[in-house]
Amino acid sequence: MTLLSQILLFFPAIVLLLTGGSLIYFAASPSVLSAAIVLFSIYGIPVLVYRVHQWKYPLREGVSYLRSKEYNPWWGSHQIQVIYIAIPALEAVLRLIPGIFSGWLRLWGAKVGRNVYWTPGLEIADRPLLEIGDRVVIGHRVGIYSHIIKPRKQDLMLYVKKVKIGNDVFVGAGSNFGPGALIEERVYLPAATNLYPNQKVKLTVDR
Repeated sequence: MTLLSQILLFFPAIVLLLTGGSLIYFAASPSVLSAAIVLFSIYGIPVLVYRVHQWKYPLREGVSYLRSKEYNPWWGSHQIQVIYIAIPALEAVLRLIPGIFSGWLRLWGAKVGRNVYWTPGLEIADRPLLEIGDRVVIGHRVGIYSHIIKPRKQDLMLYVKKVKIGNDVFVGAGSNFGPGALIEERVYLPAATNLYPNQKVKLTVDR
């Protein structure tokens, strides 16, 4: 693990410390400015750091190894996002306001269409590695994971690929998608559907 990888392990803790400090400031001096500082600490700093990280170390799809002597961009991007996985309520609040969560994902580099409905129980592991079309419904407790890690020859093999969901797709509750999963337009996925890496789902037309 490189020095940068080790430093980014502390990023979630740094965000928590900054947020705690901003909350103390807000309690001592409530105002629009202090409230904005709290929101920026929770939501603004991680996005800003990710954007700088992506400019310097762009994410790449494909196979890599986490124990390599070279810095792995996915590792850094994951540490920057991990606070929202550890504390899902931070993003669940955003999903209560129509359009806000889609805009939030776009800030991370995801491609999200219009009129996408998100349920509060969603989990997304890799926000930048997501493409969603228009009029998509994402059910309760859906998990979208654009990476997979597998032990191989005394190393950890990482496979990264975008998850793509077409227009007018309905994703049933409790479904999980692996990296490279592709759902074509107008597909209905029943509850608890599991898509493995690179699995494709096409629209079936009854005759």
